[in-house]
Amino acid sequence: MPGTLTRPELTAADRCDRCGAAAKLRAVLPSGGELLFCGHHARAYEAGLRDVQADLQQDEQ
Repeated sequence: MPGTLTRPELTAADRCDRCGAAAKLRAVLPSGGELLFCGHHARAYEAGLRDVQADLQQDEQ
């Protein structure tokens, strides 16, 4: 039986697509693309990402 596809945990190497800081949030868009955001930009764009029904995955650390 095939396993469920999951995205890997965010690591220190993952950087914000907006400013280059450490990524704290992965936004998976309905189209399948993904964006990574630091905490600051995650808060700034959260409402818009929810509006487009992106799947938001927070860094657990």
